[in-house]
Amino acid sequence: MKQKIKIVQIIIFIFSISFPFSANAMTVEEIIKGRKAMFSENYQNAKKISILLKSKKIEEAKPLMKKISDNYKKLLDYFPENTQEGFKTEALPSIWENKDEFNALMQKASDDMIKLAKAIETAEDLRAVQKELMWSNCTACHSRFRAPH
Repeated sequence: MKQKIKIVQIIIFIFSISFPFSANAMTVEEIIKGRKAMFSENYQNAKKISILLKSKKIEEAKPLMKKISDNYKKLLDYFPENTQEGFKTEALPSIWENKDEFNALMQKASDDMIKLAKAIETAEDLRAVQKELMWSNCTACHSRFRAPH
């Protein structure tokens, strides 16, 4: 009997450390800093994508597009009600007042990065397609949901 309990405890322990912690298990500070880090990473990767596309290094740009897309999906969980203030957040209250719209924009930005990865293969004007499918999402979000800095 004791051996069975020990085995169950080990299984529970392994199971509990095998999965990444969700945003719900993080502190407000970790959530706000985490979302800021993801947005910053997205911006840095977007700049790298621009440079790569100018150099016609399309295949090198695609993994960065996938990473940005994945980050936008993760960001959907990084705006719980209790993270509206503190830790130098630039998130405006309009995020929580228009949560469905904000979430739709995050999902659209994610989807558009996947579309961009496909569109750049045949696009004649890489800058135009990049502006439409990447930078326009940044502008739409910043103008509505981010405090000016």
